[in-house]
Amino acid sequence: MPTERPASQFAVDLFDRRSMRERLPKDVFDQLMGVIEGTQKLEESSAGVIAAAMKEWAVSRGATHYTHWFHPRTEMTAEKHMAFLTVDPEGLPLEAFSAGELIQSEPDASSFPSGGVRSTFEARGYTAWDPTSPAFVVSSDRGGTLCIPSVFIAYDGTPLDMKTPLLKALGAVESRAMRIARLFGNRGVKWIRMMAGAEQEFFLLDGDRARQRPDILFCGHTLQGAAPPKGQQMEDHYFGSIHHRALAYMEEAEQELARLGVVVKTRHNEVAPCQLEFAPQYAEANLACDQNQIMMLTMRRLAHRHGLRLLLHEKPFAGLNGSGKHVNFSLMDSEGRNLLSPSGNQRRNVQFLTYLCAFLLGLQRYGGLLRASIACPGNMWRLGGNEAPPVIMSVYLGDLLTRILEQIEQGAPEVIPGRTLLDLGLNRLPSIKADNTDRNRTAPIAFTGNKLEFRAPGASQSIAGPLTVLAAVWCWGMDQMTSRIEARMAAGGTDAADAALEAIQAAVRETRGVRFEGNCYAPEWYEEAARRDLPIALTTPEALSLFLVPENRALLADLGILSDREIEAYYETRLEQYVKSMEIEMGILQAMTWEGIVPALNRQIAEEGTALAPLAGLPLDLKPLQGHLLRLGSLKGEILLALERLEEIHGLIREAEGDLETQSERITADGLPALAALRDLLDGAEQITGREHWPFPRYRELLSLG
Repeated sequence: MPTERPASQFAVDLFDRRSMRERLPKDVFDQLMGVIEGTQKLEESSAGVIAAAMKEWAVSRGATHYTHWFHPRTEMTAEKHMAFLTVDPEGLPLEAFSAGELIQSEPDASSFPSGGVRSTFEARGYTAWDPTSPAFVVSSDRGGTLCIPSVFIAYDGTPLDMKTPLLKALGAVESRAMRIARLFGNRGVKWIRMMAGAEQEFFLLDGDRARQRPDILFCGHTLQGAAPPKGQQMEDHYFGSIHHRALAYMEEAEQELARLGVVVKTRHNEVAPCQLEFAPQYAEANLACDQNQIMMLTMRRLAHRHGLRLLLHEKPFAGLNGSGKHVNFSLMDSEGRNLLSPSGNQRRNVQFLTYLCAFLLGLQRYGGLLRASIACPGNMWRLGGNEAPPVIMSVYLGDLLTRILEQIEQGAPEVIPGRTLLDLGLNRLPSIKADNTDRNRTAPIAFTGNKLEFRAPGASQSIAGPLTVLAAVWCWGMDQMTSRIEARMAAGGTDAADAALEAIQAAVRETRGVRFEGNCYAPEWYEEAARRDLPIALTTPEALSLFLVPENRALLADLGILSDREIEAYYETRLEQYVKSMEIEMGILQAMTWEGIVPALNRQIAEEGTALAPLAGLPLDLKPLQGHLLRLGSLKGEILLALERLEEIHGLIREAEGDLETQSERITADGLPALAALRDLLDGAEQITGREHWPFPRYRELLSLG
């Protein structure tokens, strides 16, 4: 039994406002709060006081080093550890940490992806402290490291990370949200923040078995594997009892995360065997992004301790559900109100519909940009199957909200009702409150009662990219709604609520194309989406190219999120990741085939031939046995031909090195079909090769923690 209540250890390794208030002089604390809220600049003298207090706090938590913790465009995190320990001129040891070391660091930027915005010889890059996200200590066996959340930029100020564009986008959307609030007379509201929370899906495998699979070790997912006799077809895993090994791991992860200020609200089994989910409490979007990275780091670190292997790939196993990251988002004002939550107040409901319609307008115009934001190598295999949203960006609002919008469109606005009591018809159970929105799990974006949920991001992705685009799309819609409301009010004779209703009415008409209440898995939806002129990008390169559409580039540039040059660099970085990932997969599958599977087939063929020889003189029909041996030999020949074809294509891809678009085209058009053809043959070989000969753990062995 636990000896301490979770609340007693919450945020003990986080330099949060509570720790700041305890350790900083009041004037410095107040100034830092002003910096965090965007109303003040940090004075150099105060930075020194903050650095000293942060260092003393970190040392008290066992830290021996510090690092500027940032999010390069690898979508993971990066850190360079620097020791507090130094020696003074007299040779005496001391622990030091200056204001300059807190505010800025200078790591080598030459080895991080930049998309061509700097040459390799231009190595200088800077990390700069982001005070809006609290520092934290990650403990280790022999101490700990103070992690200082930071942005990462080139020597000329060009962003090289995921966080800098996110912070710019959040600033843009929050200022526009304030303009709408002011129109509705909310003078007491000091700020509005975009809130977010990312549900994290993942697979847990036995570590020993996973280490015997080169594809899992180097690619994070399986490149070969025949379907197990029992997968997820019985529908008995979702919300089922959590295996004791997985539960022990999840419990420790929750405890570690709580110490870092991350609240895990739910944990449960997902649809596929060995698939699970963590869902955190919502936070301000920038903080939520950092918390999701902290969650993934913590999960990776603890998996090894528990003898497990964590898979965050979007499609670890063919034929089973893949893993995504549902990003829930909304707006909250300084008075604690969720601006996407309907209420009993009609004026507030008009404001709610104004924010909602602003998002719908942005999505209608820039849905392709949102599709680009979730394009990554693994997500291509997950999106579009009957397990995840399709590649078409649409929104589901639910019957009630759709009906209300339709009535507004027709000129007869309805008061949004509160939740009603739902009688379960079971006299021993209480009545429960019924939500006004159902759940359509097939929709990429859905309104879920008091927030929007974006279900298309991949499990391995940083949520910074999708959040940046969600904010940008919303910005454009808010500008449209604000301009229309102000123009109507300027014309005279109406207040903000009436003017907003007219703007909402127009927005409802304009966003019919992006609103869909049906089954997004249905083939007919693709035909209907094409008629509605919605972007349909099936592959990762096709989706990434949507970043380069002139109107998408203009949106990001006009909002000050990414310049035109930075957009091209971002596109090249993401395309390069696709090319390199697929090249690695080609190389690994070739190696697995040559080093493991072909020798296994040789042994199986030799064994079958040896077993057949003694039967030659007996009065038996040997055709079935000879046919089986012939099948093995033929299959080996087909595998060798498929290998030859894959190696030929791989060579053509390498010949185009330096031309990312040509490489990506060859991979998509030729490489992926060649990989699939070889895999089909290998999966067939697995099914007729003895267990003692097959070199790698099979799906049925991998998908068990027993």
